[in-house]
This record gives sequence, C-alpha cells and structure tokens, in this order.
Amino acid sequence: MITANQVKELREKTGAGMMDCKKVLTETDGDFEKAIELLRERGIAKAAKKSDRIAAEGLVTTYISEDGKVGTVVEVNAETDFVAKNDEFKKFVADVAKQVAEKNPANVEDLLAEKSIAEPDKTVQEVLTNKIATIGENMSIRRFERFESNNLIESYIHGEGKIAVLVEMENGNTELAKDVCMQIAAARPEYLDRDSVPQERVDKEMEILKAQAMNEGKPAEIAEKIVLGRIGKFYGEICLVEQEFVKDPDIKVGKLVESKGSKIVRFARFEKGEGLEKRQENFAEEVAKQING
Repeated sequence: MITANQVKELREKTGAGMMDCKKVLTETDGDFEKAIELLRERGIAKAAKKSDRIAAEGLVTTYISEDGKVGTVVEVNAETDFVAKNDEFKKFVADVAKQVAEKNPANVEDLLAEKSIAEPDKTVQEVLTNKIATIGENMSIRRFERFESNNLIESYIHGEGKIAVLVEMENGNTELAKDVCMQIAAARPEYLDRDSVPQERVDKEMEILKAQAMNEGKPAEIAEKIVLGRIGKFYGEICLVEQEFVKDPDIKVGKLVESKGSKIVRFARFEKGEGLEKRQENFAEEVAKQING
C-alpha cells in the first residue's frame, strides 16, 4: 500500500503533482526510481523542473452561472505576460473558473484532485501539468472565491485580466452593481465595513496615530481625542462602504447603495500577482545555465 509519506517524498523530489506521484507509485509498487522514470516519460518530471521558477504573471477571471446564482473569481499564474495572452492558457483559466462554480471544491488542493469538466478523463492537476509541458512555463492555480446566493451576483474584469472583482448585493440592479465593482477595482478596499476590520488592525493603527500626535507635541489626553478624529480617515480608505464614490466624491459608497434600497453583502477583489515576487530576468545567468547544461 502506498503511504502519504511516500507520495510526499516523491513530490518533493520531482515537483510533480500529488495525484501524479500517487499514480506512478501505485503502478511501480512503490519503486522510487521507476516512478521517477515514469514521470519523465510522461513529460511530468520535465514540467516539474520548471516548478522552481516564479509564476507571478497570468490571469484573473470571473464566471457567473447562467441562472446567476453562482459566481467565481480565480487567479492562475504563469511566468510571463506573453503566456497570459495565449488562447490555450486563457481557455484553461476560464475552464477553472467554471469548474469552481460547478463542483464547489473546498480549496485549491481539492480542485486539483477533481476530474476536469473540460477533459473528464483527467484530473485538473493532470490537465495543468500537460499545459505546463506543452506551453513550456511553470503555471499554478493560486486561489479562488465562490459566491452562491439568491441575491444579485455581478463581476468586473479590468485590464484584460489584471484585476477581477466579484460582488454580491441585496436588492441590487446590474448598473449599480457594476459601479460598485468598478469602485472596488479602482479604490482597493480591504474590508466591507468597520465591523469586518480585525480588532488588532484597528489597535495597531490607533497606536500609530497616537504616536504621531504625541510626536507633534500634543499632550496624551489631547492625542487620544486626535486619534478618534483621524481613525475615520483610516476606515475611509480600507472599508468599501466608507470610501468616497469614485464617480461622485461627495457621497460615500454605503450611502449611495442605501439610497438605491440596496445593500452590499460581500465582495472579492483579485489582482494578478498580488503579493508574489516578480520574476527577475538575468540573461547572463540564463546563457550560463544553457552553456553548462
């Protein structure tokens, strides 16, 4: 019987996907060398060799079901912006977004282990591995969000897959929801409202604001009052409903939505490569690697 530790060890040694490792170990009765050979023969080890290269480009996209009750936003990364414009890659990303909507995986690992809706004879991991081998770049499914609701679900994609937004609204209409999506894309809110902000984040900000006030020469008791005044600006930057509406800065987003008899329930904003280290090209190093094999 193949153990989880054997799969983990082969995965670490080759960089191949978990399901691929388990499959070849089963086929070779746990023989590591034969398993590695099988991976190489199938082009999977070749793909895995690319796994140490940084994949911070790629695409973010959205999908909304025909009945409008399910919406997803996903990020799939590649090494270069060139691949992000590849039609085969675009189709794969769109298929992943639809897969998340239809199959409702708990996380990326579960998603990779599922049978692909685009290629039912393969898992999503196997389809991804084949794309890596044929396109020739490291790629990875990084993250996804899935909304399911009887409320209005709307989406927006900016910059040909640079930013993708998903929003759920009660009693909303498409025009208002689109405006809210564009607000989220442009103004980068981190939270919906004050109640959504973790207390430790607020405490830290208040410490900083108090230190600023005291550095300005204000007494401690005055500094406390100044903090209470300035914390509103902090909320106005990071909370969607407290942001100034980009189309009319005289009104806050929350007030605008309320005036239309609507309510924002939740949102997700994905920006391509956000928080990932970008690949740094070093052509001299690349040439040296090729010369030295």
